[in-house]
Amino acid sequence: MAKKSGHPNRRRSAAGHRPPATPNRTPARERPLPAGDTFATPDASPLRRSLERGSAVVLMFLHRLPRWVPFVLMLGLLAAALLLQGVLGAVFLGILALLLSWLAFLSWPNLSAGHRGFRVVSIAVVLAFAAYSVIQG
Repeated sequence: MAKKSGHPNRRRSAAGHRPPATPNRTPARERPLPAGDTFATPDASPLRRSLERGSAVVLMFLHRLPRWVPFVLMLGLLAAALLLQGVLGAVFLGILALLLSWLAFLSWPNLSAGHRGFRVVSIAVVLAFAAYSVIQG
């Protein structure tokens, strides 16, 4: 039997693969979590508390994606709505308005008055285009 040389942790397997990574190690490209120890808004209403609790898993999933992915998904919904006119386009615009409303609701306590106004106006514009798409289609 041949003697193995080198440190046992540095040896490679017969197939030449590296040993598996430790489970506690996080990928280098993963973004850190925002500051704070909770997602919940202090002294929130029961509706806000339940919506924040229910949204936590989805928000963590979105946070772990590259920053451009949610933007491209929203842009894809808008492009699909513009390409598919009529009721089907209005459905895509309605989904986009629903996502924008959900994100606006969750971020509302941390927004200034100007940012709140922009969120409301953008959702209203998307809904107006959805209504226009239904009327024209």
